[in-house]
Amino acid sequence: MKNGMTECAVCHSKLVSPTVKTISRAYDRHRSKISSKQRALNVLLVVGDCMLVGLQPVLVFMSKVDGKFKFSPVSVNFLTEATKVVFAIIMLLIQARHQKVGEKPLLSISTFVQAARNNVLLAVPALLYAINNYLKFIMQLYFNPATVKMLSNLKVLVIAVLLKFIMKRRFSVIQWEALALLLIGISINQLRSLPEDTSSLALPVTTIAYIYTLIFVTVPSMASVFNEYALKSQYDTSIYLQNLFLYGYGAIFNFLAILGIAVFKGNELILRVFL
Repeated sequence: MKNGMTECAVCHSKLVSPTVKTISRAYDRHRSKISSKQRALNVLLVVGDCMLVGLQPVLVFMSKVDGKFKFSPVSVNFLTEATKVVFAIIMLLIQARHQKVGEKPLLSISTFVQAARNNVLLAVPALLYAINNYLKFIMQLYFNPATVKMLSNLKVLVIAVLLKFIMKRRFSVIQWEALALLLIGISINQLRSLPEDTSSLALPVTTIAYIYTLIFVTVPSMASVFNEYALKSQYDTSIYLQNLFLYGYGAIFNFLAILGIAVFKGNELILRVFL
C-alpha cells in the first residue's frame, strides 16, 4: 500500500485503501438505516428477556410448600416442552404461509424427514437441557433464588472456555477480565450461603450442594455449545423447524423420565401436576 492506495493482485489496478474512518462511516450509515421502531423493539426484547429469566428462580422458589415441591418437576418440564412444541409449530405455519414462489416447501413430508435426519444432533443439547431444567428445581432446595441466579452466571465462564477449545472462538483481554471479575464476585457471595451442621442423603449439605452446582454449571454450558454447533451446521434448515426438533426431543426425554419415575416410584408424584 502506497499513499493510501492498494494494488489489486489480479488486475494490478489501483484502489483506495479503506481506513478506520471509512469503515466507521459505513457502520454509522448501516445503523442509521435501522428504524426507531426496530430499535425500540430490540430494547423491549432484551428487557423482557432479562425480566423473564430473572423471574424464573423466584417463581420456582415461591412454588415450594414447607421447603419442598408438592408436584413433579419432571412433569412440569414435560408440559413446558410440549407447550414450546406447539409454539414452534405455529411459528412454522406462519413462516410457511409467507414463503416465496420457488422456495422449498416447509410443510412437505420429504422436507421434514430430510431436516430431521440432518438435525439429529439436536438431541444432544435437548438431553442436556432436560437435565438442567430438572436441576433448576433441585437447586432451589439448597439455595435462595438470588444465589441460584448468581450460580447460573458461572455458565458464562464455562461456555467461554468450551467455545475457546471446541469452536476456536477468540476473546479479548477485557472479556477474560470481565469473566474473572464474575467468578470473584460469585465466590465472595458463596462464602456464607449455606447453613452449618446440616446434612442431606447421609452427606453434608455443602457436599451435595457443590455436586449439584458443578452439574448445574457444566451441563447447560455444554448444551449451549452443542446447540450452537448443531444449529449453525444446518443453515439451510428453518430455525423454527430446528426449534421444533429441539423442543420435541426435550419433550421425549422428559416423557421417558416420567415413565421411569412411574415405574420406580409409582404414579402418585406424576399425577400431582395433572390433577
